[in-house]
Amino acid sequence: MLESAQGVIKKTAKDLGLSSSATERLLQPEALHEFHFSVIMDDGKPRLFTGYRVQHNSALGPYKGGIRFHPGVSREEVQALATLMSIKCAVAALPYGGGKGGVVLDPKTVSEAELERISKAYVRAIANVIGPEIDVPAPDVNTNPKIMRWMVTEYLRLKSVQTSPRLDRGQLQSVQSKKTDLNRFQPVPTDSNLLATFTGKPLDIGGTLGRTEATGRGGVMILKSLVQRLAVRDQRSGTDRQSPVAYKTVAVQGFGNVGYFFAELAAKEGFQVIAVSDSKGAIVGNDMEKNKSLDAKLVVECKAEKGSLSGCYCMDGVCDIKKGRTLTNDELLELPVDILVPAALENVINKENMQSIKAKVIVEMANGPVTEEAYEYLTKKGVIIVPDVLANSGGVTVSYLEWYQNMKGEKWSEEKVNTKLQEMMDGAFDAIWDKSVKKNMNLKQAAFEVAIERILKKMVYYMS
Repeated sequence: MLESAQGVIKKTAKDLGLSSSATERLLQPEALHEFHFSVIMDDGKPRLFTGYRVQHNSALGPYKGGIRFHPGVSREEVQALATLMSIKCAVAALPYGGGKGGVVLDPKTVSEAELERISKAYVRAIANVIGPEIDVPAPDVNTNPKIMRWMVTEYLRLKSVQTSPRLDRGQLQSVQSKKTDLNRFQPVPTDSNLLATFTGKPLDIGGTLGRTEATGRGGVMILKSLVQRLAVRDQRSGTDRQSPVAYKTVAVQGFGNVGYFFAELAAKEGFQVIAVSDSKGAIVGNDMEKNKSLDAKLVVECKAEKGSLSGCYCMDGVCDIKKGRTLTNDELLELPVDILVPAALENVINKENMQSIKAKVIVEMANGPVTEEAYEYLTKKGVIIVPDVLANSGGVTVSYLEWYQNMKGEKWSEEKVNTKLQEMMDGAFDAIWDKSVKKNMNLKQAAFEVAIERILKKMVYYMS
């Protein structure tokens, strides 16, 4: 992953005529924190964990990026993700640089109490290198608002210890030995600026409305903008007089938070979502020719009841086993749909299946779902691919809006959040599309070029 991310940056830097020193500055992280911390487990024994926080580039503002808990977390992976966050934030025109964190941990193997202690111990390890104007973490793989609550609470507690004038030596030793509740001596501060250190928080501690749906919603906004531009382009060409109807049918691989909201909101916008999948398999409706879309909400309810998507062919308010059929995840990718949305895993479209892809448009809602080899092949074939750094940037955009509200001491309505999201996604898409048309390049090349140009303008170290 790191090699791939750096490869695109190197290619873009070469196209822009950057010096080797400037290119290297874009590639290397500004700081890489690797550390080990012990946590007392439920059996009373200590266990050692490895954690990371990589801070890639702060030219545009504080580092921004999630914290993931996964057994496969590695320094290379976190560095790659931090690098891509720098690009994503710049693509979205956010005043952020890129960062990422992680702990080598399978959350399924620990109790909730152990998970809380691990989360707080991780915060203690990174507390001195984060802050609302330094580095702003958020949820990522296997982390969520509950874990953000634990983390921000611990961070506020630590700041209380650092600033409290009322603890004498004996009291401080008592706190450090965990025999005394800190709150007896120093109230936990509620300053919204400190709350802004983390985003993706629950609403009652500074979270924002609209965050849960933001990534999927942003992806649909980008898709709508793309379809409108493609329709105009095709009509002007005079060779293939398409219309928005020519980009209508959708298949979504991955039915987690991102895929679910993408499917639900795309259907509301008039797209025909004919197929969805989870890790166990896919379903496709039989009514493609009848212009009917799966009802994402009913599909989720049906899946919760049945334990799988199989048989959950829900449309027009009812679920009917006769309305569809099951597929494998691989078969979903090869459906004859207009728009394919890989929203689950990396590298699912690759040299093994790229020649079987029939979609006209691919929207990368997952991180890196199309390999470089497949990207080049499909682009030459005429497939329009919306890169992940643009397609799924709605999440970090609303994270920025949460941070902004905290920093300003404001609380917005969901309508205002979504309105601002629309404005920002429109702006991001317009910049990428215009660059793509002007220089006759694909959207991924355009996105990286726009991002790197924005970063370079702020890099005081840059010398040609």
